[in-house]
Amino acid sequence: MRRKDFLRLGGTAALGLLGRIPALPFQGENSKLKITGIRLVETRPKRPAPSYKPAPGSWSTGGVEVANPMSIYPKYKPMRSLFMADSPKLGGFTVEISTDKGVKGYGSGGPGGGDVVMGHFTKLLQGENPFDVERIWDILWRSSMYYGRAGVVINAISGVDLAVWDLIGNATGMPVYKLLGGETKPCIPAYCTGNDIEQHIQFGFKRLKLAIPHGPADGREGMRKNVELVKRTRELLGPDGEIMLDCWMAWTERYTLEMAEMVAPYRVYWMEECLQPHDYEGFGRLNAAIKSTRIVTGEHEYTRYGFRQLLEHRAASIWQPDIHWCGGLTELRRIGALAAAYDIPVIPHGGGSRDSVHYIMAAPNSPWAELFMPPPGGPPEVYSLYEEEYQITRGPEGIYTRPSDRPGFGWEIEVS
Repeated sequence: MRRKDFLRLGGTAALGLLGRIPALPFQGENSKLKITGIRLVETRPKRPAPSYKPAPGSWSTGGVEVANPMSIYPKYKPMRSLFMADSPKLGGFTVEISTDKGVKGYGSGGPGGGDVVMGHFTKLLQGENPFDVERIWDILWRSSMYYGRAGVVINAISGVDLAVWDLIGNATGMPVYKLLGGETKPCIPAYCTGNDIEQHIQFGFKRLKLAIPHGPADGREGMRKNVELVKRTRELLGPDGEIMLDCWMAWTERYTLEMAEMVAPYRVYWMEECLQPHDYEGFGRLNAAIKSTRIVTGEHEYTRYGFRQLLEHRAASIWQPDIHWCGGLTELRRIGALAAAYDIPVIPHGGGSRDSVHYIMAAPNSPWAELFMPPPGGPPEVYSLYEEEYQITRGPEGIYTRPSDRPGFGWEIEVS
């Protein structure tokens, strides 16, 4: 292929070259395992933290206003729970996959995926060798293409894929990040999402992501309140820390351009998901026009084909796939390979979760992990368990995390 043709084709050509990344060593083994059981389970930690009532005024995306796509309707504006699904069937799920030798794996997928797993994928998984992870992913993708390709069906594939990877790790006695090729960094710098700013700084975070409370529906007054939140955070954090803004699909192009100018004095590192996720052209225009910060997105994007659209529109400086929604670890590897070919960092949404963090550890172009702290007001045991679970350490960049060294994803859970 001539160089100019490669550049003209851009992401399409790269996807053709990188869509199937090299097989991993374990995939050549005959594991002599067969999948014999698939079921949805409820999980709970073996060492649960004590319950408590958060301190008055503490931040929570469920109980306080956060800018969102429904903010234009006053009835649903005060909090996300007013418009989100109530049915447990439309929530996330955990699937257990078991084999004829008793080895099991667990994986969590996104909203609504559980019914697809049990109503469709079960018959396709029976008898398969779990080490054939690429084959399994492809079977699930092709068999559901006529009604899937994004959303609930990819949420279902994500959960199954993660359970397969966990099973492989348990079968080999290796943590998943070692199955992926091992460490690319001794520990992972982390940022904290949420607006309990004082708590997060006191804990040691030097990178904070704010949930922006206001959007176009709040007019100029809302813009001023957004700026005040950013200004206050910069004053508390000091000149050297990083501030990111989570806009959760709530803004417009014009609003984003104005907000970028208004917060520029406070050195914002990125503005995330400013537009609705399908507006690739709009993201591309923002990414080209705004120089004071980075435009990032990808949390609500699905599979390498969605991220190819981001690439072709030059829509984001950083990609943020969610391992539970984008197609699981198998697809996240493909997305990461595509990004790496264009020097685009991949910082997964919710990346500090106990499965996604294995990918970050093994991926050279995945530099940070996202963490969420337990709300303030709890007993000391809550925060000590949090530090143990996420293997928290402290250093020049603030808070660090790393994956478990136990087999698979290292789950310490009880199931029912």
